[in-house]
Amino acid sequence: MSGTRLDGRVERGNRTRQLVLRRTVDIASVEGLDALSVGRIATELQLSKSGVFALFGSKQELQLATVREASRIYVEQVVRPAADTPVGLARLWRLCELWLDYSEGRVFPGGCFFYGVIAEYDARSGPVHDAIVRAQRDWTAHIERTITEARDDTRELRADTDAPQLAFELIALMETANVVSVLHDDGTAYRRARIAIASRLRAAAAGPSVVPQVP
Repeated sequence: MSGTRLDGRVERGNRTRQLVLRRTVDIASVEGLDALSVGRIATELQLSKSGVFALFGSKQELQLATVREASRIYVEQVVRPAADTPVGLARLWRLCELWLDYSEGRVFPGGCFFYGVIAEYDARSGPVHDAIVRAQRDWTAHIERTITEARDDTRELRADTDAPQLAFELIALMETANVVSVLHDDGTAYRRARIAIASRLRAAAAGPSVVPQVP
């Protein structure tokens, strides 16, 4: 019986934790990580402040948990679905499409979660800054690996393709679409980004490209 009660408390705690994090990622995507506090979340979700504090322990841990949860959602929305596409240029194009869909679909109400919090923490130091840096580096490295596979394994990209440079350009186009769309509430930025990305990939292709023309 004691084990059953313990399991029940753990399950309730996990449900509460997920409820809190679903709210904190939304807040942080619009207002930033500094807008988070145990008291605010407890009030908004009608939870006890002591209960929320027991789950996270501090504002910093709440912020770190929020970054981890945003990373998990990001992987589910962008990285994992692209893995179903065969290695090569098609997967690279799919990753870019999924990222633009993720931003345009407002998975986070403020657009790309990481674009906002990077601007908030780029000149700071500490554990929250470091967690954001790791997430950004992981994404960049993933794009670079996908480019390298399309160049070296499937040979769909020219042999002289500079993977870090191409990754930088693709990410810059995606992030620009995000910020222009959020700032002006204008979805045409995503079409412009798709056209630019498709053109850049076709220019780097070693032969006939699988990248479609964007209507």
